[in-house]
Amino acid sequence: MVNRTDIEAAAARIGGYIRHTPAYEVRPGLWFKLELLQHSGSFKARGAFNRILAAAEAGALPEAGVVVASGGNAGLGVAYAAARLGVRAEVFVPLTAPATKVAKLREYGAEVHQHGREYAEANAASAIRVAETGALFVHAYDQPEIVAGQGTLGLELPAADTVIVAVGGGGLVGGIAAAAGDRARIVAVEPAGAPTLHAALAAGRPVDVPVDSVAADSLGARRIGTIAFDIAVHHRVESLLVPDEAIVEARRRLWHEHRLAVEHGAAVAFAGLDLVEDPGTAVVVLCGANTDPATLYAERAHAVTSAALRQRHELNLRSQ
Repeated sequence: MVNRTDIEAAAARIGGYIRHTPAYEVRPGLWFKLELLQHSGSFKARGAFNRILAAAEAGALPEAGVVVASGGNAGLGVAYAAARLGVRAEVFVPLTAPATKVAKLREYGAEVHQHGREYAEANAASAIRVAETGALFVHAYDQPEIVAGQGTLGLELPAADTVIVAVGGGGLVGGIAAAAGDRARIVAVEPAGAPTLHAALAAGRPVDVPVDSVAADSLGARRIGTIAFDIAVHHRVESLLVPDEAIVEARRRLWHEHRLAVEHGAAVAFAGLDLVEDPGTAVVVLCGANTDPATLYAERAHAVTSAALRQRHELNLRSQ
């Protein structure tokens, strides 16, 4: 199981390649960890650098480069790290991956393959490619080097009673729990339409779940990673679920109230804040910004229109 020693080693390895992103005190007792400012637009660059650099140190980085499957963000992290390190990268993403992410992958110089309708199908295709080429496989979330790299974020958090983090495959929550779980309460928040950790904790083991959420492009894994699950159980990570409506509203509020443009997956943690009982001093990890900013205005307009229609309907009922 990945532990704090592994994470400290990862921090030493990748320190010259990543941004130590700031924490912002929103109000007394509440902080935002602004990981949306990380290279490639999310925390995924941390694990990508650690995986590739560790392989290079061990003499295990092939000329064929690296292959990763992703809903988008892991691919972006790997593509960015590979470009920075002069390594060839192939990225497999679903056909449903947002156009903004696919365009950025190509901008980083990665060879992009679109396959299937969700991450699991892209992942299966990537495994075939690894067998064909001998490239280094970089898992989106379930490798020790990946979890340790993501966990370096946990070394940068301000002192807090509670850390609130979104979960997809679990690399981030596993890394943060391994880094800070002895010092803070870790609360994992997931879309109700993709409850990987929640279902695993109920079953006592990782299990497949259906994926149907507005945040599926970044939190679209079918099951929690084994490494993250073991860490979550060990550190007694708590699990909360939020509906898509709450995710959309949280994303709108982050933009409207704080001018933070985040993707839906990053808004999940903020959506769970009000559900946490007795959080004390809390840190909400805002983990990604790979989104089309135009959709912020579209969702804002939709929310205003919906509110106006609800108000008109209520007035009509009162007048009858």
